[in-house]
Amino acid sequence: MDPNASHHRRKDRLPRRRPPSAQPQHPASPRRARAAKPPSTPTKKRRFRPGTRALMEIRKFQKSTDLLISKRPFSRVVREICLQFSREDLRWQVFALMALQEAAEAFLVLLFSDANLCAIHAKRVTLFPRDIQLARRIRGVDSL
Repeated sequence: MDPNASHHRRKDRLPRRRPPSAQPQHPASPRRARAAKPPSTPTKKRRFRPGTRALMEIRKFQKSTDLLISKRPFSRVVREICLQFSREDLRWQVFALMALQEAAEAFLVLLFSDANLCAIHAKRVTLFPRDIQLARRIRGVDSL
């Protein structure tokens, strides 16, 4: 028998459908009970390759314009530093604290980008404390 002929015969035939059963299945049947159970193994959490998550976070933070440091902790640090210079409790306007925080975060972002250039110059992708120290020294911010 020609294999192509049997192939054509199968192609012309319509698939048979099973007619719906007249008797309803009981919910206690073992087949339905197994299908209704949730899977016993929890769904696996997606694992990204090393560095992928970091790149995703970098893109996310570069797109956003909001402040990265929380306002309350930053405010507490500013007030604590103020107490070192003045014994009396100084009051701060909210906009003054926000301006100070904007400037501090802009300074830190530029410092980290310079430190990243130092790491790349040393043929590394990992940022070390010595890269930040070198960037501060080149900038002339070593006295802080």
